[in-house]
Parts: sequence; structure tokens; C-alpha cells
Amino acid sequence: MNLEDPLGLNQRTKELSPSNMSEESHRNLTRESLIQLRCHFTWELVIEDVDIPDLEMRISEEVEFLDIKKPVGMHNLLAYVRHLKGQHEEALQSMKEAEALIQGEQLDKRSLVTWGNCAWVHYHMGSMAEAQTYLDKVEKTCKEFASPFRYRMDCAEMDCEEGWALLKCGRQNYRRAMACFAKALEVEPENPEYNTGYAIAAYRQDFNDNSVSLEPLRKAVRLNPEDSYIKILLALKLQNLGKPDEANMYIEEAQANTSYQTSLFGHLAKFYLREGFVEKALHLLHRALQEKPFSAFLHHQTGLCYKRQLFQIKKATNMQPRGHNRERADQLIRLAMFHFQKTLELRPTFETAYVNLAEMHIETGQFGMAEDNFQKVLSMRNLDVTIQQDIHFRYGRFQQFQKRSEDRAITHYIKGLKIDVTSSYIRNKLLEALQKLVERRIHQHVHIVESISLLGFVNRLRGDISEALRCYEKALRLTKALNPEF
Repeated sequence: MNLEDPLGLNQRTKELSPSNMSEESHRNLTRESLIQLRCHFTWELVIEDVDIPDLEMRISEEVEFLDIKKPVGMHNLLAYVRHLKGQHEEALQSMKEAEALIQGEQLDKRSLVTWGNCAWVHYHMGSMAEAQTYLDKVEKTCKEFASPFRYRMDCAEMDCEEGWALLKCGRQNYRRAMACFAKALEVEPENPEYNTGYAIAAYRQDFNDNSVSLEPLRKAVRLNPEDSYIKILLALKLQNLGKPDEANMYIEEAQANTSYQTSLFGHLAKFYLREGFVEKALHLLHRALQEKPFSAFLHHQTGLCYKRQLFQIKKATNMQPRGHNRERADQLIRLAMFHFQKTLELRPTFETAYVNLAEMHIETGQFGMAEDNFQKVLSMRNLDVTIQQDIHFRYGRFQQFQKRSEDRAITHYIKGLKIDVTSSYIRNKLLEALQKLVERRIHQHVHIVESISLLGFVNRLRGDISEALRCYEKALRLTKALNPEF
């Protein structure tokens, strides 16, 4: 077997020339060659159909506002997204713009991605000759870089390009993106771009009090001292880990950087919102929305600001706002609902926006609409485990306090706790909520055996095995006392 060409595709290509085959055979052979390419058409990017408009908008905005250091990659991705929409002429135009950007530059391995995409677009448009022209460019470059494959190059640069594409296409691709950057870093451990990509991918999978992304972010900042975005991410992570002084230092550095752009206002607002500076966060978000009115992220952050202001009023009025406070509270509910609804119009799979919208419906007593939104997010697949926990916690509270269904609340607290996350802020909230509920039920002699058993379950998860055993033994004794035949 030829290890460099295990499928024998190179030999088949030599044996079959376009002049000696039918049009269909030529198309099939071209496709066999295309499948070997490393580009957006072969990377198996997971993109939900409903998310395509939002993804296209975000890419277009980045290209328009020059928020990117490597615009070729964005034009490539935009072409692929437009292909998914069946807009092949528009996809071709995006590929022309990408190709124009690499003209005249020093031969780069990453050019293979652009030429590979060009070949695929022409193939889908039925232009086999044009597709072959780009395949020939790929083949020539592979030879020049001594690749063992005819239409493929395995190298750190290609791993990096694949990583960026995966990272841009949503949460369901983040784990694979991180693996791509990790593979590239095996070749060049100190490469600034590879470290940045790896750190971003780690950060986007690193929730609550986890610190998986902390050291990758520190390293990325060290290697990219002028990158304001990565500094803001590091600041957010440090803030999350309870290190405010260091977090503020990086926020100040990010804002002092001359490359600091309006595009970063959304993430900066997220930092200030967590710090409690809601007005400052809103000011930044309103400025950002003037440039990017169709950003689901910005609308969601804005909704969170109004939601925070609402609960500030409720807390100050002992949860009973009246008069002017009531009017202001109602106004904030409407504003928050508007921005959460706008978020979901733009990105229908924005899971936490459904929960936040549901909680605004709860504020207005619209429990049916709240239930609908909870059910939409509960039916979603492939959610991050920490987000799943948060959804079960918040839905459980809705069932406990608004629907007065303690049994359903317990069901969802348990579902959240059974999700395989060994340590998280939400897990602790679930344990606390379940413990308070079952202790009250024990005090009131409600389903006493089940409640004591659940208290044992809580203690076991907290690591208090002796107390858990005591509860289980007590539940067993009660069961035998109530059912002598047991």
C-alpha cells in the first residue's frame, strides 16, 4: 500500500483524463479530489440553520468595520455561509475578495484554504474547469512545500485556520477548535496567534469558577501585548475568580491601548456590569449598538443591564416597588423584554436569552409565556453542561415559587445535580435550593421518607458521607415502621 496515497486517488487521476470520460465521471472525479482539501467545505462546521443569518451578519460586520487582523479568513467563512444559503454568486464574490487579498503576497500555506474554497464554489456552480484550475493551484503549492499529499497539507498553519473557523461558528464547535489550536501549538508552542486562539477557545468553554483558561489567557496576553480583546477576556476571568485588582489592571491596559476599538465595548460592558457599574455598562452598549444594531450579543448584554436595574429597585423597596419605583420597574421590564426578544430574533439558539425572557414574563405574571420559553430551552440539544445546570436551577425555582409545584422543582434540581459537573457555582446553588426545600418538607412531615432520603442525597453530593448514611438509615427505619412487611 502507498502510505502517502492510501486511497489510490492520485493514480486514478492520472489514469482518467477529462477528454476520456463522461461529464458525470469528470464531476465525480473532481469531487473525489475536492474531498481531500482542507477548507471550510470539508471541516464539518456545525451550524444550525436558524443561526445562519446571525453568523452572516457578524462576519459581515467584522469585515465592514475592519475588526479583524486576518480578513481573508472572514471572506472565506462568509463565502461558505452564503453557499449554505444557496447564494453561490454571492459566495463567489466573497471568494474573489478573499483571493484578491492574497494576490501579490508571499506564497503562504494558508492560501490553500482560499483556493480550496474557490474550487468548491465553482464545483457547486457546475464550473468543473474552474474548479480544476484551483485544484491545480493547490497541487502546485503542496508540491512546493513538499506535502506527501496531492491536494492536502497537514501543518500548524492549516490547523490554526480550521481552529478559527470552528471558533467563529458557535459553541458546538469550541471543543474541536481548542483541539486544532492545541495541535498547532505542538509545533510552535510560543506562536502568538496559536496561543490566542487556544486561549479564546478555552475561555468560551470555561464557566463560573473554573480556571482552565486562566494560564492560557495569561500566556496569550504575554505574547500579544497589544491585543486589547484578549486582555479583556483575561480581566473577565480574573474577575470571575475573585481577583479584582489584577482584573482592573488589565481592563485599564486594554482601554489605554491605541488599537482599542468600539467593537470591544460589549465585552467591556460585561465587565462593568459584573462590577455593578450598570450605567457605565449601558453607556458602552448603546454606543456599540449604534455601530452594530443587529448584534445578538449586544442586545443580550443590554437586556441584562436593565434586568439588573430592575432587581436593584426591587431590593431597595423590599421587593414591593410602589409609585414612581413601580413605574420605573415596569419600564425596565419592558426594556429588558425588548432586548431579550431582539436577541432571539437575531439568534434563535441563544439559550440563556430564553431563560432571561422567561424571568421577565414571570415579573409580569405571564406564567404561560414563561413556561413556553423555558420549554424551548429545555428541549435544546448539545448545550454546555454548566448552562444545562443553570436552566434546571432557574426552572426549578419557577416551579417552586410561581407554579407552587415542589415536586417538579425537586425533579429539576435533581436533574441539574446529576449533570456531570464536579464543581460549579450553579451546582452549589442547586444543592442549597434542594436542601432548603427538603428540610422544610421534613419539618412539615411532607413525604417524610422521600424527603429524608433526598437530604441524604444532598449530603452525599456535598461529600459528607457520614451524614448521608445517617439520613439513609433513618429513611430505612421509617420505611420499615410504616410498612412492617417491607
